[in-house]
Amino acid sequence: MRVALLSGGKDSLYAAMHYWPPDVGLVLLYKFPEPNPHLENLGKTVETITLTGAPVVVARLPKGREFEATVTVLEKLGAKEIVAGDVYIEDHLRYMEKLAGTVGARLREPLWGLDPGELLYKIVEAGIKALIIGARGGARRLIGMELSLATVDSLVSEARRGGWDPLGEREEYHTIVLESPVHAERLRFEVLGRVNIGSVGYLKLG
Repeated sequence: MRVALLSGGKDSLYAAMHYWPPDVGLVLLYKFPEPNPHLENLGKTVETITLTGAPVVVARLPKGREFEATVTVLEKLGAKEIVAGDVYIEDHLRYMEKLAGTVGARLREPLWGLDPGELLYKIVEAGIKALIIGARGGARRLIGMELSLATVDSLVSEARRGGWDPLGEREEYHTIVLESPVHAERLRFEVLGRVNIGSVGYLKLG
């Protein structure tokens, strides 16, 4: 059983595409201290994954017991292989290694160690188009931008000026995939509004 950890965003889908198709796309719901654009748009998050044809499982994780709850979900799914999209944050990789080891599954991290800027270009060159649905700090001006071959240079330039990661690995921004080589059709959406809370802004989609 191959389980891909999917958020609905560009990085996790691109990682999963290296071992396509997954048997299950797993969406994990954490309790974050501030709004998370993927959870705030959970319906569209699930919809974009279903457009790839992958079965979706959504699991809400109790605060303080996230690891144990994730292990339980993966064991119930019979996971033998876990695909994740971490790139350079060591704590994330160590967590995933511990998770896979506890479950007895093989961990696949195809994006690990790649240069973030180069990886962003690889993602759009692979045919992934994504909407920036949320961001923090200086990246908030990009909310609503469609990330594609036509706009990636603008995003990278903005990141360099602002001194933040153009890939958004440290949650500078979040995306939802609109199109990809594994999508049966483009994700349809409308913007219902924009919410700003502290340094974080995000779109509400319908």
